[in-house]
Amino acid sequence: MRTFSKLVPVFGTAFGLQALLGSIFVPLQSERYFDFGGSLGFLACSFVSLVQPDFCNLGWESILASGQARSPRQLLATGALVLWTGRLGVFLLRGIIKSGKDRRFDVIKKNPVRFFRAWMLQAVWITIVGLPVWLTNTVPSALDLPLGVLDFAGLGLFVTSFTLETVADYQKNQWRQNKDKKKHDEAFIDRGLWKYSRHPNYAAEVGIHTGIATLASSAMPNVTLKALAFISPIFSYLLISKLSGVPLLERASDKKLGSDPRYQEYKR
Repeated sequence: MRTFSKLVPVFGTAFGLQALLGSIFVPLQSERYFDFGGSLGFLACSFVSLVQPDFCNLGWESILASGQARSPRQLLATGALVLWTGRLGVFLLRGIIKSGKDRRFDVIKKNPVRFFRAWMLQAVWITIVGLPVWLTNTVPSALDLPLGVLDFAGLGLFVTSFTLETVADYQKNQWRQNKDKKKHDEAFIDRGLWKYSRHPNYAAEVGIHTGIATLASSAMPNVTLKALAFISPIFSYLLISKLSGVPLLERASDKKLGSDPRYQEYKR
């Protein structure tokens, strides 16, 4: 119970921040900062989880003391999550500023209840995806084990997957920019990492969360907490492959390119 009581401030931060952002942008019917709001949620929760500040004595001295007491594993796991969400948040923000809209919200942003619910679901996403970090930061640093082979395996998987996601996003972005500049008229991208997968960025994202869960869980004190940590990559995989990621893109591509023989060959 002590472990889960330490999670209450983190979960409260996730839902409180998304509720605040929703209360601002739902009346404006604006989705421009939705994804960036998710990144802010991860950053805020990472801070609260790592520092676990005494809100009755919230000064820089207590914050620094809490942060310095952390183990290398806790700092690495939290840093990995911050690095992933920071890069992705800026990337997605730049994209929507350029495009001006996110078609996922064309309908629901006109319905205040459904749009606010989307912000609350984003809070659920933050709490589940970040769970390995939230959990490992509840372990007293004095009880944390030295880094071992499993930790370095998880860290290696994170670094590899993070690099692949970054490269895939860069390649797709360059392809779009060149198309806007009339440097090619290709209907879809099939070069670089996209030659080998229609969704290399999504595959890499699952790898990222698997790596963080592996790193974060290796020193958790019992099997239950270790199992809970791996809910994150499983949830990410199911969300991406069954609900909001791949299915939406596949339906849109099939509708637009279904009669293109080259695309059908690419899908094989």
